[in-house]
Amino acid sequence: MEFLIANLAPIMFATLVVFLLLGFPVAFALAANGILYGLIGIELGLLTPALFQALPQRIFGIISNDTLLAVPFFTLMGLVLERSGMAEDLLETIGQLFGTVRGGLAFAVVFVGAMLAATTGVVSASVISMGLISLPIMLRYGYDRRLASGVIAASGTLSQIIPPSLVLIILADQLGRSIGDMYRAAMVPGFVLAGLYIVYIAIMCVIKPASAPALPEEARRFREDNGTRGGRSLLVLMIISVTVAWALGQWMENDTAPADERIVLSLLLWGLTAFVIAIVNKALRLGLLSALAERVTFVMIPPLFLIFLVLGTIFIGVATPTEGGAMGAVGAIAMALARKRLTLDLMKQAMDTTTKLSCFVVFILVGSTVFGLTFRGVNGDLWVEHLLTGLPGGQWGFLIVVSVLTFVLAFFLDFFELAFIIVPLLGPVAEKMGIDLIWFGVILAVNMQTSFMHPPFGFALFYLRSVAPKDPYKDKVTGRTIAPVTTGQIYWGSVPFIVIQLLMVAMVMLMPAMVMHYKGDQSQVDPSSVKIDVQGGYGGSVYGNDSGDAGALFK
Repeated sequence: MEFLIANLAPIMFATLVVFLLLGFPVAFALAANGILYGLIGIELGLLTPALFQALPQRIFGIISNDTLLAVPFFTLMGLVLERSGMAEDLLETIGQLFGTVRGGLAFAVVFVGAMLAATTGVVSASVISMGLISLPIMLRYGYDRRLASGVIAASGTLSQIIPPSLVLIILADQLGRSIGDMYRAAMVPGFVLAGLYIVYIAIMCVIKPASAPALPEEARRFREDNGTRGGRSLLVLMIISVTVAWALGQWMENDTAPADERIVLSLLLWGLTAFVIAIVNKALRLGLLSALAERVTFVMIPPLFLIFLVLGTIFIGVATPTEGGAMGAVGAIAMALARKRLTLDLMKQAMDTTTKLSCFVVFILVGSTVFGLTFRGVNGDLWVEHLLTGLPGGQWGFLIVVSVLTFVLAFFLDFFELAFIIVPLLGPVAEKMGIDLIWFGVILAVNMQTSFMHPPFGFALFYLRSVAPKDPYKDKVTGRTIAPVTTGQIYWGSVPFIVIQLLMVAMVMLMPAMVMHYKGDQSQVDPSSVKIDVQGGYGGSVYGNDSGDAGALFK
């Protein structure tokens, strides 16, 4: 009995792990463990029955949390966009733009994956869309199956780190930090990760040229009367629009404006300038732009405007993340309406899936609240704190162990389960150790991204498997019989991208400036470290924290 009383917290955690491994639903496993060990704790005298009186108020607090409204808004936006044909138009156009170079289709998939991530925030929508549209084309023109499947799955998971990511919303809520700050902090690592994917594809094109061939001449659709593709016209359009956008930005903004605000405004002005030029050229039939330049402009600008509508309004302080999500959902519906693809059946499917996912999130959060209440009641938070603060290496030892633990747990749990189970336990410890929680949250977000890519339980792999051909089929364009994509090829194709994601975790840890820019002009001085030495009754001297860059990593 004394052993049980002294070790109730670790026993409770071990029981939860067993329940999860046995396949019980996460929400019910959490709640059942909380209630079961709460009753045991009452019998052992560790808890009082009054503890459970706090549960109704906590659950009501979850339901009335305005921040969590962003989850259904961004989910609805992503699902409507998936069905509006935006992904199809982007992949076709960008594929034609990059198709002349070796690996061009793979580059296009990464580029479109980043664009979809910045507009949808839903992994399933990105992976399924690109799997249905890009995979048959890549197989048709001889892409290596491992490379093709790995690129599609990995590019789809960019939705987990590039705002407006759902996991960033949950992490910000669980860590008690601003969603806007989390979005700003994750922006650079997200696009750097996309860049690393492109670097890997380029290396593969050099090492194994046959694995990623360029499109053949007959597959390059956009041609001018003189036989060229019109790339020079697109380059001229880009130069003119960027120049005009820069000039307008300098006139409208000042140098003291935050960097995020200047970048967002510049992108908006660039998009509007290019769109106006293309509209005038088409309306007056000036013939200044090639068919490729017009196509790229008309396909790229609507999602860029939607990105500004969501992220831009958040970054410049016009809207909260919840309001940004609401505007994004309205914008997605308007885009679908403009493309004449908005139907009652589309809205019904999107709202049905949104409701299911939102209920899934809320039920897990309720279960984790019940579990967390009892776990803290039996001093589980102190057990976790003593366990982790005693690690060798201080803050770095803590970050390394937590990263390894998250990576291992990602083999069995998805990102929602990880966010609701381990983040409430690790967040207070990280804060007590002086680690910036936004930085800590981005490290966890990049690490949790691997949960979608882990064989054999990665959801991105399941999504791709559901749309990849399982049997030989006859290609409609070439008439050739195309071999199927095996599950083993999908799994092996994910391995290099998991390694890249782990490299990204290390980069965020070793180069915190990638994240810490979110503070902008905020003071970097810890008020608790300021000492005031009053001498003689007149004047005095103030000694600030002079810990330098190394100390700033953990402030």
